[in-house]
Amino acid sequence: MTSRIVLFGATGYTGELTARALARRGATTVLAGRNGAALARLAKQFGDTETAVADATDPAAVRALLQPGDVLVSTVGPFLKLGQAAVSAAAEVGAHYLDSTGEGPFIRSVFEQHGPVAERNGATLLTGFGYDFVPGNLAGALALEDAPDATGVDVCYLVRDFGTSGGTRASVVGVMLEDGYAFSGGRLRAVRPGSQVRRFEVSGRAVSGISVSGTEQLGLPASYAGLRDVGVFLAVPSRAARAFALSGLAMTPVRRIAPLRAVASGLADRLVKGSTGGPSEEQRSRTGVEVVGEASRDGRVVGRSHLRGTDPYDFTAEILAWGATTAAEGGLKATGARGPVEAFGLDALAEGCAEAGLRRV
Repeated sequence: MTSRIVLFGATGYTGELTARALARRGATTVLAGRNGAALARLAKQFGDTETAVADATDPAAVRALLQPGDVLVSTVGPFLKLGQAAVSAAAEVGAHYLDSTGEGPFIRSVFEQHGPVAERNGATLLTGFGYDFVPGNLAGALALEDAPDATGVDVCYLVRDFGTSGGTRASVVGVMLEDGYAFSGGRLRAVRPGSQVRRFEVSGRAVSGISVSGTEQLGLPASYAGLRDVGVFLAVPSRAARAFALSGLAMTPVRRIAPLRAVASGLADRLVKGSTGGPSEEQRSRTGVEVVGEASRDGRVVGRSHLRGTDPYDFTAEILAWGATTAAEGGLKATGARGPVEAFGLDALAEGCAEAGLRRV
């Protein structure tokens, strides 16, 4: 029996793309959000699909959307500000959960705070299940499959001609005000954002990558017990990499001193607005991505993978739709907070990513 799929944040930029991807898959979806009129307009495009009104800041309203065994897809961001009610409700009710966040501190809270609750209730939580950070999990796993004795893996994301949405910009600002994390020496450690810069070769040219916090540091060690180090990097111009690393260092007092952080957060809310739309279909058609994975042992690269795909927003919508429908059809292999390899298995994940437009080259 196929479970119900509830899409929370359906009228936002990523939410609407995901609604269309689910419709293309023939999924029966409940479109949920806070604006009933906007939901009704969107639902008419899919033949009067069922809608439900709920505020992301009202935990009881979000819980009322769900039944045990449902699949909840959340695209309500910034997740550090708006995402906790949805994941908490799913874990407590026993509903499977996927989200589109790229915010490392939120991801860590899903694994550490909500994962044990979900596991007790028979639910699976898949946070960061979009371009952030499914491709890196796949690239890292493929590199590790080629090098079973590897003890480390690094992945690097490269995007060309990328246009960002308002929600993405708001998320980036929020992450700069929080500590990140790294998986180093066999354990998770708190680090400042952008604390590492390293070089990668992508399609024959060297690029600089700045370190970010993703699901790879939390999910890949669970699937590959010999891993001691996992790094996730975002390719940027060399000068930007240095500037980002310095800004992360300069922001340390703001992250540490609560009143300063509160002032910075309030200023960011006024200057950077979420829910302001995003790149058009024509703009997205010009965007391409590459993701490389490098497995290592004793400082030597012993396994490598290279993926190529389409626009990050299009990929996010398609992989969320694939993950939700697969979960609804009983395709999950583990409960609790999991990385995508552990949740679906490597072969199924590779097939799902290929359907979403990301393939190994």
